[in-house]
Amino acid sequence: MKIGILGSGAVAQALAKGFLGRGDAVKLGTRSPDKLADFVKQAGAKASAGSFADAATFGELLVLATKWDGTENALKLAGPKNTAGKVVMDVTNPLDFSKGGPALAVGHSDSGGERVQRWLPQAKVVKAFNIVGNTAMVHPKLPGGPPDMFIAGNDDGAKRAVTDICKAFGWPAIDLGGIEAARYLEPLAMVWIVYGFRTNTWNHAFKLLRG
Repeated sequence: MKIGILGSGAVAQALAKGFLGRGDAVKLGTRSPDKLADFVKQAGAKASAGSFADAATFGELLVLATKWDGTENALKLAGPKNTAGKVVMDVTNPLDFSKGGPALAVGHSDSGGERVQRWLPQAKVVKAFNIVGNTAMVHPKLPGGPPDMFIAGNDDGAKRAVTDICKAFGWPAIDLGGIEAARYLEPLAMVWIVYGFRTNTWNHAFKLLRG
């Protein structure tokens, strides 16, 4: 499969490695493709970089892995026509750093995931991989694992596609329903972040225990 990743940071690169590891072709989209030259060279022949529009056009499935304050503009640069009809796996969190430490910029009656779906009305947005750090996104190795990945989106077929990705990356997936469930997944990411800052540890994840 061809995967277009909108973003170029640690999360984008971690997921790119995961897709490349399962044999997919990956194009990362960024404002400055040249800065990814070393990563592309090390990643191999199936990795490439280009503009946001290049990545959106290339991908049969897209991953949104931008910093929140640049997300809306990145999607504009990607071009709505290039995302129409495609699954968009949204791994972003709407974090606000204006007062120092991170806080949620959106919440209660809206979410980042819902905004992404509104910005891309013809795409099939699925919230996933926002509740864990980049070092554990692919084949997490934790005592008592594997942890669970919660997902949310309006299209059942799109969620099945993302569930397959979760499984390939070593995560059982738990479907929480429509994209409005991102209102709960993004605060859950804050639980992950707050615990990390309090303990200065970042190798943790969530698991749903059933009785």
